[in-house]
Amino acid sequence: MRSVMLLMVSLLCLPVMARPIMAQPVVSQPGMPQSDDQPLAAFASGSFDTVRQGVEDLALSGNKRAATIISALQGGQLFYTPDHRVLIKVNGSFTSAATGQPVADAGYGVKPVRLNNGIRSAIDAALGSLRLFDANPAVRLGAAEAVFNSHDPAALPALNRALARETDPSVKTRMRQAWAAAVVSSDDASQTDRLAAVAALRGRGDQDARGQLTALSTQSGPVGAAAHAAIVSIDRVLWMWSIAQSVFYGISLGSVLLLAAAGLAITFGVMGVINMAHGEMVMLGAYATFVVQQVMHAWLPSLYALSLPIAVPIAFLFTGLVGVLVERSLIRWLYGRPLETLLATWGLSLVLQQVVRSIFGANNRDVDTPGWMSGATQVGGLTLTWNRTYIILFAIAVMAALMAALRFTPLGLRMRAVTQNRRMAAAMGIRTPWIDALTFGLGSGVAGIAGVALSQIDNVSPNLGQGYIIDSFMVVVFGGVGNLWGTTVGALTLGIVNKFLEPIAGAVLGKIVVLVLLILFVQRNPRGMFPLKGRAVEA
Repeated sequence: MRSVMLLMVSLLCLPVMARPIMAQPVVSQPGMPQSDDQPLAAFASGSFDTVRQGVEDLALSGNKRAATIISALQGGQLFYTPDHRVLIKVNGSFTSAATGQPVADAGYGVKPVRLNNGIRSAIDAALGSLRLFDANPAVRLGAAEAVFNSHDPAALPALNRALARETDPSVKTRMRQAWAAAVVSSDDASQTDRLAAVAALRGRGDQDARGQLTALSTQSGPVGAAAHAAIVSIDRVLWMWSIAQSVFYGISLGSVLLLAAAGLAITFGVMGVINMAHGEMVMLGAYATFVVQQVMHAWLPSLYALSLPIAVPIAFLFTGLVGVLVERSLIRWLYGRPLETLLATWGLSLVLQQVVRSIFGANNRDVDTPGWMSGATQVGGLTLTWNRTYIILFAIAVMAALMAALRFTPLGLRMRAVTQNRRMAAAMGIRTPWIDALTFGLGSGVAGIAGVALSQIDNVSPNLGQGYIIDSFMVVVFGGVGNLWGTTVGALTLGIVNKFLEPIAGAVLGKIVVLVLLILFVQRNPRGMFPLKGRAVEA
């Protein structure tokens, strides 16, 4: 009987003895080190909250592939399979997120890891935290700015470690501001840390820092008082920067007016001609720029970035030649008859508009802005756009060249002589008719150069010049007829006054106010701020 029982027990145990030994799952216990694969499992959960927590855990895990994985999640390249494998898709093929090795067969049911705003905020904070330790200071600076914008308290441990090892002063300051933003958003921060954060944000002094402090200003106690005082200080700084920004915009507008009015100041001062077609010379310069860009795009694409510098002399020569032809064929018969000159040049402006409309069409033409003129730079709270900065520098260069030409060249000497006393200049042998023609050509050429600059900030259309002719006459009359220094001061003054009045009265009412003030000024000073001197002029 015992033998039979032993045989039965042996038969029952055979299947158990033949079964392979399976590895037992390891259950994480508190205090045990975490595996690098554990944060990755959160990405395969399908839960937004779990994915967000996985991003934060991965950033703090020390995993060398953390930045790659989180960047792939940000770019929509992170996927997971039904068996919870996490993959990165690059150029149509999959690699393992954990190892970076290619995956031959991802199988069916591969799904992308979905994002929401909470996960995106966690990604920004995580990438900022990971890049805080990069060897490149510029990368660390950008990472600190990203953490500041996310103001996620989860980045505080990484920020503390980064601050402890940072040696670059500018990067350390930006990290300190990012730390302050994270502390302000943290519910567990101490009062000492909050006061230090308020001081750091007050030192930053921009609109973003003010937004971070708004929530603290409503609290009672020392933190709320410090936040309120910081907001008052920041508002004062922002007001000063807004004044500086308005001055920059005013100088920019003044530079545009100066370029448009400089040629008119020469012709009006030397010849006494009220040229209502001056705006159309500006328009012709803008269209010359468009033609140059089209030709270079078709025949010289390698030099396309230099199209604007190449267009400047071409526009000057083209519009200058047009000006000489207009003076020789039309203006010279009307000297001494200002009303007829005004009507003739106004009719000429209509003819030029229609000619351009017939050749190029009535629609606006696109003139490209080169890459070196695109974008902006930040100087404290002042935003300087590159296109307007270059226009200001261009206006300075044009005026310097024009003043040098009038002072140091034989043509300039003769032009000044004719301006001061036409009869005496003629008696001294100066051919005043040719001086008139060359002066009109020079003024038209400068207007063409202005068109090159205006093509970067305004629509290139047949009506381009109409928007600047009235302002140009205002600048010339205000500064002093024929005086380039007066034209410069008048253009900058009108530009700055316009920009300060626009936020208060609006663009249209602001111009009306400027015009009324100009009329009152001219009644007391009919010859402008800087009147010309000379016997004929004073007579």
